[in-house]
Amino acid sequence: MSLSDFFFPIDLKKILPKNGYYTSHLGSKIETFSDAFPDLEQGVDLAIIGVQEDRNAINNPGCALGPDYVREKLYLLNEGGYNTKIADLGNIKQGETVTDTYFALKTVINELIKKDILPIIIGGGQDLTYAQYLAYESLEQKVDLVIIDPRFDLDDDDYPETIETTSASYLQKIFLHEPNYLFNYSNLGYQTYYTSQDSLRVMEKLYFDTHRLGELSGQVAVTEPIIRNANMLSFDMGAVRSSDAMGNINAGPNGFYGEEACQICRYAGINDKLTSIGFYEFNPAYDSNGQTAMLLAQMIWCFIDGFYNRKKDFPLNPKSQYLIYKTSLKHDDHELVFVKSKKSDRWWMQVPYPTGGSLNERFHLVPCRYDDYTTAVSGEMPDLWWRTYQKLV
Repeated sequence: MSLSDFFFPIDLKKILPKNGYYTSHLGSKIETFSDAFPDLEQGVDLAIIGVQEDRNAINNPGCALGPDYVREKLYLLNEGGYNTKIADLGNIKQGETVTDTYFALKTVINELIKKDILPIIIGGGQDLTYAQYLAYESLEQKVDLVIIDPRFDLDDDDYPETIETTSASYLQKIFLHEPNYLFNYSNLGYQTYYTSQDSLRVMEKLYFDTHRLGELSGQVAVTEPIIRNANMLSFDMGAVRSSDAMGNINAGPNGFYGEEACQICRYAGINDKLTSIGFYEFNPAYDSNGQTAMLLAQMIWCFIDGFYNRKKDFPLNPKSQYLIYKTSLKHDDHELVFVKSKKSDRWWMQVPYPTGGSLNERFHLVPCRYDDYTTAVSGEMPDLWWRTYQKLV
């Protein structure tokens, strides 16, 4: 089966401006599936995928129509100072069942990653994150997942095995999936009044990273090392405040500002480790003036800009491009080792595997901030080191 079998072509008449595109517009640069399916063997770096599926999007019917509205805005943005190699593969329409749509999306993402092409998914409901995650199952690698969302999307049902995969419960499905290849989950921007204390205790017990909106407001740079650790990222547009992005019925008065959302997406783009990103829950029915579609287009543009400005300093090779810093803790002979890239000034922390924990490596490398290094210099154990070590045990 060819990948083209999963897609329907884009109707350019719906999104093409009257006077066409300027030569600088992305619309004239992106190879679009309108007639012939793009040739993915010709050096494509990024692939845009629309998914017209909203049957399990809780309280947000109509978000299946989002992809073409975003394309209309995205294609009018100018290419940055680099030569983009982007293909737009068209839309995956609803299967006979939601499971059929999940299968199609999972298969497409899996094949693109194998071809070293990074998929940019435009949904659709955020339950599609589950299909995005399933794409990694056959790749035989642990997955670090980052989700930007004001809620955890964990169902509190007493019988989790009976929970349907929806935009409000897909995370539970990921946590319970067998085989389990999830190494770490991080949430950015959760809001406490939407979050049960039981859910917070679950996150703490599993040593997952959760960061309240109040921690990140006005200092979004704190998110960079968290995002740098991700293999895949899922962005719920409900994480952006309704005044900046009203195109989501679940959006609230609080959330990230539009420019903060764009900065987060650029951090995702420059992450050498990231292999897929999804944007979900945009609903054009509530986007009266196209503002949310434009913001999402700009977020994708910032991601593309970050991608073409990757420093390629992970994995850490050659070693001559890095500085090694060693510190000792108070009342402890244990030594903490930090690595700093000369290219980007970014930091990593070495966390040793427990005895017998890994046959091939002596330590796990986790992105960190300069603040973690200064904490260690003062003789204290950084919380990030401890939580990572507990996951390695």
